[in-house]
Amino acid sequence: MQPPVLDDKSWTVAGAKAKFSEVIERAQSVPQTITRNGKPSVVVVSAEEWHRKTVRKGSLAEFLMESPLRGADLDLERQRDEPRDLPL
Repeated sequence: MQPPVLDDKSWTVAGAKAKFSEVIERAQSVPQTITRNGKPSVVVVSAEEWHRKTVRKGSLAEFLMESPLRGADLDLERQRDEPRDLPL
């Protein structure tokens, strides 16, 4: 049987269930991985970390306008080849 706490950042499902408050407490400072059958299954992170990772940083238009390729003379002409024959 695996110990409930694998290290300071990893837990088995049983260990995380038994010490859920501690998982949450530790996740405030470092992400906590919960394993199932010995393999990483989920990661618990603080709400602050989640927000930081998921907040949108500008729009697609802004991203494209800031691209280092903006203004580059790229040949973006589409080829007008005939469709190829595919076996049925």
